Amino acid sequence: MTPRLLTYVEMNTSDRAIAAYLGLAIGDALGATVEFMTPREIVAKYGVHDKLIGGGWLHLKPGQVTDDTTMSLALGTSILKAGKVDAHAAAQAFDDWMRGKPVDIGNTVRRNLLQFRKTGNPEAPYSDHDAGNGAAMRVLPVALATFGQSEDDVRAACRAQAHTTHHCALSDAACECLVLMVQDALRGASKNDLLHKHAHPLALQHPLFKFRAIKPAANPSGYIADTMPAVFQSFFDTDDLHDCLIDVVNRGGDADTTGAIAGMMAGALYGTESIPNDWLKELDADTRTLCEMQAQALLG
Repeated sequence: MTPRLLTYVEMNTSDRAIAAYLGLAIGDALGATVEFMTPREIVAKYGVHDKLIGGGWLHLKPGQVTDDTTMSLALGTSILKAGKVDAHAAAQAFDDWMRGKPVDIGNTVRRNLLQFRKTGNPEAPYSDHDAGNGAAMRVLPVALATFGQSEDDVRAACRAQAHTTHHCALSDAACECLVLMVQDALRGASKNDLLHKHAHPLALQHPLFKFRAIKPAANPSGYIADTMPAVFQSFFDTDDLHDCLIDVVNRGGDADTTGAIAGMMAGALYGTESIPNDWLKELDADTRTLCEMQAQALLG
């Protein structure tokens, strides 16, 4: 059987998908070094932090990733096994991931996965207090697996995975916005399109996500309303993946997650050619391979 030649659009979409996954992992590994540091502390120790050197409070190896990437890969594996985004499959995959003693795990994730372990119910109870960024950091597999589906189906898939640990309106709004932005970037949308179609409407609906005409977000916490403005400011105010990631992780705070989310978005927008070779070489080799393989498999 003669292999089918990919069209330009298909190749371009695949390239962007791979770049999004690699951007997520690189942003995670880059940011983890300075997680919980303030911008002033980062300047004092590194000047400008721009290398995958590991260390940080988790004492990571150079190029090693944290829960942002490993939870994304766990979710992606569950989607590929189930053939769709399935809440129970996702919860089980996350529980298996937790049993493997990950290098890091958020309190909300741990609490609600322990509840799933007891009850078998993959949907955590609703709580406005569960407005952390733990569901948003791992949405990329959903964006890839539901690419081309209706917006209603995409939003339902977002909530299915998110509610396993974060059942909260603010978290839902952020996750759905990010997935729809990534999907439009995969289609070749411009940054200006993403700004006016997704980011501004999100901030209009939920003013906590405003990011224009406010002080640049420094030392953003794990609260989703801190995460999104920081990510949006870096993403929309820079012109390539390198500068976007440098800008966001040097803000400190929950830098592995802001780096992961910004990297995911920038990768989808700019493609693999935007990723510095030094970062690709420094990223853990097994993680790089898994990200590249899963990106293509999920996109289908």
